[in-house]
Amino acid sequence: MKSAKTALLSTGIDGLDTILNGGLTPHRLYLVEGSPGSGKTTLALQFLRAGAALGESVLYISLSETEEELHSIASSHGWDLDGISVRELIPSEDSLKPDEQYTMFHPSEVELADTTRAILLDAENLKPSRVVFDSLAELRLLAGNPLRYRRQILALKQFFLSRQCTVLMLDDRAPLEIDIQLQTLSHGVITLEQTRPGYGAERRRLNVLKYRGMHFRGGFHDFIIARGGLQVFPRLIAAQFRSPTSRHILSSGVAELDVLLGGGIECGTSTLIAGAAGSGKSTLAAQFAANTIASGKRAAMFIFDESVDTLLSRADGLGIKLRHAIESGGLLIQPVDPAEMTPGQFAHAVADAVHEHKAALVIIDSLNGYLQAMPEEHFLTAQLHELLAYLGHQGAATILVGVQQGLIGSAMQTPVDATYLADGVILMRYFEARGEVRQAISIMKRRGGAHERTIREFRLGGKGISVGPPLREFRGVLTGVPVYEGQSEPLFKASSA
Repeated sequence: MKSAKTALLSTGIDGLDTILNGGLTPHRLYLVEGSPGSGKTTLALQFLRAGAALGESVLYISLSETEEELHSIASSHGWDLDGISVRELIPSEDSLKPDEQYTMFHPSEVELADTTRAILLDAENLKPSRVVFDSLAELRLLAGNPLRYRRQILALKQFFLSRQCTVLMLDDRAPLEIDIQLQTLSHGVITLEQTRPGYGAERRRLNVLKYRGMHFRGGFHDFIIARGGLQVFPRLIAAQFRSPTSRHILSSGVAELDVLLGGGIECGTSTLIAGAAGSGKSTLAAQFAANTIASGKRAAMFIFDESVDTLLSRADGLGIKLRHAIESGGLLIQPVDPAEMTPGQFAHAVADAVHEHKAALVIIDSLNGYLQAMPEEHFLTAQLHELLAYLGHQGAATILVGVQQGLIGSAMQTPVDATYLADGVILMRYFEARGEVRQAISIMKRRGGAHERTIREFRLGGKGISVGPPLREFRGVLTGVPVYEGQSEPLFKASSA
C-alpha cells in the first residue's frame, strides 16, 4: 500500500476521486480505454484542468483531433483551455501530395520518428507535470507491429516518469477488445463503457480494472456526460456508511393508523405499502411525509408515476399540506424519468436527499416504476437492497410504494416482490360490502416491534385519511368479497367521508 503521506492528484471529477480513494498516485502512467464517444477526451480535459487550476504545467498531445476540435469540446462544457498546452500531431494536408509520399522507407518508420521527436521536444521545453496522449490507436498504427509498439510505449513511459510526469494515455477499443500488453505497462486502468438500451438515452458506466498499490472501489459505476463534464456516481456500499442512529418513531398523524402500526414507522427501517391501483398507497405515503415535516423533520419524495402538480393537487383535495412544505424547504419532491436516469444516478440522488437535505423520511413511489421501467438493467433488486441498507445506516425511514395487478380477490398479483426487502409491509385492499366498494388496511409484517394484526377500514375524504375500528365481524375481507357474521354495523357511515 502507498504511504498515507503520498499526496494524490485529483482527476477533477469528484465521483471518480471517491472511487480511486482520493485520486491518482503522481508520477505514474495510467490507461483510459473505451469506445469512441464514451467520454475519454472529456475525462482527460478535466484531469488537465484540475492541474492547470493548481498552477501546474499541463500538456495535451493530440494524435487524432485538431486543436479546434478540442476547443469545441471544451466550449460545449462551458470551459476554456487556458493553462493547457495543446500539441497537435496530425498529418497535414500536404501529406496527400504525391511529392510527399515516401519511396525508400515505409511511412511508419519516418512518421513515428517525427512524432516521437516532437513529443520529446515539447516535454523538454514545457516540463509538464500532467500529460495526456490522445490516442494510442495512432501510435499503434505508426509502430506497425506489436513489438515495436510496446517498446515505444515503454520508452515514453520511462521518459516521462523520470521527469516527474503523471501520464494519461487514451485508447479506443471495442467492447470485447483487451490490450493485455498495454494494461500490463500501466499503473492503473480505467475503462469507460456505453450501451444503448432498446428505449431511452444511452447508459454509461466506468470500471477501475487495476490500480497498483492502492485500495479502490471496484465494480461498475454509472456516469453521465453533462454540461460541465463527467458526473460519476460511485456504487453504494452500505457497509461503508455505518453510523450510530437513534430509533425515533415517525407518526402518521392518524391515531388509529398509529395503533395499527404499533406507534408508527421507525427511523432506520423500510416499509412497503402494497395494494391495487387507487387504493390509497400514495396518499398514505404523502400523509407520513406531511406529518414528518409538521414534527420539525424533513422528507424527500421520488415519484415515477405522476407529475408533481398532480400529486400536490390530490394532496390539497385531501387536506394534506405538501405544497407549503415545499415552499418552506421541509419537503423535496423529485420526479424521476427512468428512461433518462440510470440506477446509479438515482441512488446518488436519494443519498444526497439524506446527506444534503437531511431527510428523515424517503418515499419511492413507485417501486414498479423503478424496477420495471429499466428492463435491460441487471441486478436492480440488489442495488435496491444496498440503497435501503444505506438509508437504514443513515437513520432515515424509507417508504416504498408497490402496485399490485388486479383489484379484488385472489387473482391479484405482485409483479415486483419486495416484501422480503422491507422491514414492514402495509397491505391495502378493496372489498365489497352492502353494494359498495370499500377499502381496508392491515399490517402484514413489522420487524423488531409489535403491531396490531387486525384489518381496519380505510377511507379518504375531504378531511384526509380516516381509519375505522377493526372489522371483527367480517370474514374474508382480504379476498375482496367478505362474509358478514355480526350484528352491529362496524363500517363507516356514508356521511363520515
